[in-house]
Amino acid sequence: MTKLKNDTLLRALLRQPADYTPVWLMRQAGRYLPEYNQTRARAGSFLDLCKNPDFATEVTMQPLARFPLDAAILFSDILTIPDAMGLGLYFADGEGPKFERPLREEWEIRALTVPDPWVHLRYVMDAVSQIRRTLDNSVPLIGFSGSPFTLACYMVEGCGGTDFRQIKTMLYQRPDLLHHILDINAQAVTSYLNAQIESGAQVAMIFDTWGGALSHAAYQEFSLRYIGQILAGLKREQGGERIPSIVFTKGGGLWLESIANSGCDAVGLDWTVNIGEARRRVGDKVALQGNLDPAVLFSTPEVITAEVEKILSSYGKGNGHVFNLGHGISQFTPPENARTLVDAVHAISRKQRQSDGGR
Repeated sequence: MTKLKNDTLLRALLRQPADYTPVWLMRQAGRYLPEYNQTRARAGSFLDLCKNPDFATEVTMQPLARFPLDAAILFSDILTIPDAMGLGLYFADGEGPKFERPLREEWEIRALTVPDPWVHLRYVMDAVSQIRRTLDNSVPLIGFSGSPFTLACYMVEGCGGTDFRQIKTMLYQRPDLLHHILDINAQAVTSYLNAQIESGAQVAMIFDTWGGALSHAAYQEFSLRYIGQILAGLKREQGGERIPSIVFTKGGGLWLESIANSGCDAVGLDWTVNIGEARRRVGDKVALQGNLDPAVLFSTPEVITAEVEKILSSYGKGNGHVFNLGHGISQFTPPENARTLVDAVHAISRKQRQSDGGR
């Protein structure tokens, strides 16, 4: 394998020394960039954008052309797996993702099968390979999937932005059915992420977007249990290189210790968590990723810089921090403010490392 020109992200995820704190942004390829909107218009629809490797590569690279980010993340969608299961994914204008055939009947649930990623999701693997070639070993490429529970929320509810009535009714009335969905999903995610790694992804991230909607006991049983199942089955090396894993549960601040014990290399934090306190709670077991409130990017350069410094100072000395937002960047973010964020992270963290004697 050709050595990366910038391996700072991988070093941070593995808690190895680095000259500065690396930064990337959740949804860094997205609607806040005018060039993304132009490409999406050419593609015709969001799904056409995702399913065309040329377009997916183009939009993946766009933020890296603008900002000195320390990683690329595959442009795709978390709902590719249930779409490959035949649930009929579509996007209604202004309403987000929906499924034509949500899972409500027992026979539909029992009939679920694990899609072959090399057949049903080949377009994702082709995009990963093409992005890796285009990156030319400049920065690492992050692959990802939704968590089994988050995927199940969409699969059962039929859409996002719900009150979780359908899936929570199933959870408490027919937990056997939900466990069946989650087991199939965990198998599918494991296979999907391993295929991404084999295609060239150098980091694997699991987005548990809706895990925070669960009670304490339900989170352990219906979300984290299946994340752990995935992590146990993930490829840890490819081509002689270590493949780090990241788990991000939005609203998961209560369960940081449990997430850190799940087998991942890094825990993503949303903006409700104090990163210094999170570090004290999990110790040196894992790296931490996060966790600026995305709304800070609506403010001034001075405020953005000050908020970046607060998080870096709160994390403190040493390795193991990947700077990110506490959730995805808003479509209303001025691109120049994203640039201010990236530059501030690099400049402030370099200065801190130098004053700490490189520790």
